Amino acid sequence: MESKNAVSALSALAHDARLAVFRMLVQAGREGLASGEIARRLGTPPNTLSANLNILSHAGLIESRREGRSVIYTACYGQMTELLEFLMQDCCNGSPEICAPLADAALRSRCSATGNA
Repeated sequence: MESKNAVSALSALAHDARLAVFRMLVQAGREGLASGEIARRLGTPPNTLSANLNILSHAGLIESRREGRSVIYTACYGQMTELLEFLMQDCCNGSPEICAPLADAALRSRCSATGNA
């Protein structure tokens, strides 16, 4: 991942509402969620949600598809993985024990237990 793309993704996530949307979509798995359901769960007005979804989409963190009259949003797990790898790229400087807690956290995550990603 290029630095420019990482900055774009991190900037998109540096907002409470957008971070909440992204985390919700990560938890939803590959099935995703309809925009109306996202708005209902977060109590967000549709126009505000639309702007936030647009920013996340332009950052490459989410994608959408149409199903009937609904627009379904899903997290882009590949992009999320690339961002995490970018952040960890130079981790540890030869001291792997520094990053060991991160590996442990990944193993304990719901994703590992449920196979959502």
